[in-house]
Amino acid sequence: MTPAETDTLIRQLISGDPAAAAAILARATSSTEPLVLTAAALLAPTTPQLLDRAVAAATDRQDRQLTALAAAHLAGNVDRVSALAREHLLEHPDSVLAAWIAAGAILPADNAHPIRKPLVAGTVPADSPKES
Repeated sequence: MTPAETDTLIRQLISGDPAAAAAILARATSSTEPLVLTAAALLAPTTPQLLDRAVAAATDRQDRQLTALAAAHLAGNVDRVSALAREHLLEHPDSVLAAWIAAGAILPADNAHPIRKPLVAGTVPADSPKES
């Protein structure tokens, strides 16, 4: 995959496209791209080998930061996610995967769909306070 194709696939994933999630998981079986492997690790948190492979493939600072951010997210370390996301996004403000991770990325395990569903314009999340 070219970097542009990978970027498009990640953006489709973040927008809630289930086909993108399936494509990332399928590509992760043979990919050596840290971005693909990191996204797949987020989609399949019970497969730690994906994150291990992403860490091993991460050769530059940007990729190493992103894999550390994903690891903190998967470990449930909210404070570390916040700190790592701030640092990463200062250096790489176009990193949509890092922003997605910082925003929560994955719904709780009891939800049948593995990726966050986007809000519809004009709606508010169910757990948001209502204006009086």
